[in-house]
Amino acid sequence: MKFNGTGEMIDALEFPTTTDEIIAEHGDHELELQRGTERVGEVLNRLATEEFDTPEQVRLSVRSAVGHKAIGRRFYSDRDPTALGESGPTPLSL
Repeated sequence: MKFNGTGEMIDALEFPTTTDEIIAEHGDHELELQRGTERVGEVLNRLATEEFDTPEQVRLSVRSAVGHKAIGRRFYSDRDPTALGESGPTPLSL
């Protein structure tokens, strides 16, 4: 995820601030995600109204609430075991 100036916007906020205040002032600011974009307002609307005391709290909330567009390959895991009937990697003994 690229913050595209969102970090600077967050740093410039006056604290304490609330989710609603951030959405009202900066809700149209776009985050560049792996597969598209989302607006800060869309992201923060997924959360309950909260009061923030520090910029880091806002960053954590934004990062935790982005949608599936932030995921490169949905439902993919290279840690899943090989399915029955498929050829998997050759086991390597160390």
